[in-house]
Amino acid sequence: MKLPTLALLMFTGSLLGGCQSISTTAPGAIGVERKQIMFVSEAEVEQSARQAYAAEIGKAQQNGQLNADPRQTDRVRKISQRLIRQVSVFRPDAAAWAWDVNVQKTNELNAYCMPGGKIMVYSGLIDRLALSDAELATVIGHEMAHALREHSREAVSRAYAQQLGLGALGVLTGMSADSVQLAGMVSNVTFSLPRSRVQESEADEIGLELMARAGYDPNAALSLWQKMDQSSQGGTPAFLSTHPASSRRLADLRALLPRVTPLYQSAIKK
Repeated sequence: MKLPTLALLMFTGSLLGGCQSISTTAPGAIGVERKQIMFVSEAEVEQSARQAYAAEIGKAQQNGQLNADPRQTDRVRKISQRLIRQVSVFRPDAAAWAWDVNVQKTNELNAYCMPGGKIMVYSGLIDRLALSDAELATVIGHEMAHALREHSREAVSRAYAQQLGLGALGVLTGMSADSVQLAGMVSNVTFSLPRSRVQESEADEIGLELMARAGYDPNAALSLWQKMDQSSQGGTPAFLSTHPASSRRLADLRALLPRVTPLYQSAIKK
C-alpha cells in the first residue's frame, strides 16, 4: 500500500518538532562545547541500554565469564569509582546514575560504557596489554565520556533521521518503531558501528580530564594508545574496530596534556 503523503508529512513534522539541539555536558577545563541534535529522548535510550546490558550480563553469567576473577573485578571497580566521583564536573545528574561495573572473562581487547553508566571491561584488555591502573583509567574514562556525552543517543538519532520513511510507515501501520528497533540500535552502536571522529575526540578529551581529576597520570593515555596500535599488528582488535587509533590521536592527546596536568597535580596533593 502506498504511504499517504499527507500522513507522512504530518509524522515528519511531529518528529522534527521533537528534535532538540542540546549541550549534554558542561565544557569542563578541556572545553568541549559542541551542541548535538537529538531525535529520541534520553529516557528511551537509557531504558533500551538497560535491556541490552542485562542481556550481555546474562550471557556472560551463563557462560561463567562474569566477574570470574574477584581481584580483577575489584581493581576495575575501584578505578571506575574514582572516575565516577569526577563526573559532576561535566554533568551533575550523572552522579546519581545507577552506575554498574563488571568484568567479562574473554581474550578480546574491548570495553564499553552503555548509556546511563553501564560499564563492562573485557579481561583480555587488561591481561594481554598488561595495563597499569592509569592506562586502565584511560580506557574506562574514555568509555564513560561516550555515555556522558550521550554519543549513543546521538548516533541513534542520526539513524532515525536517515530511516524517517521507514519509521513513519511503522507508526502508521500500528507498530512501535521505538520498542522494536531502539534496543537493537543501542546494541549496534555499542558493539558494531565505529564512532565518528568528532565523538572519538570528545571522548578522548573528557576521559583525559576525568582521569587527571581522579589522580591518574594523563601521560598514561599516550602509552595506552601506543599499546593499542601495537596490538593491531596481528589483526584489528574489537576495541579498535569501533574506536580507531591513529598518530593524529596521539598528537591531539599530547597537545591537551598542559591543560589537564595541573588537575592531576592538584589531585595527587589532596
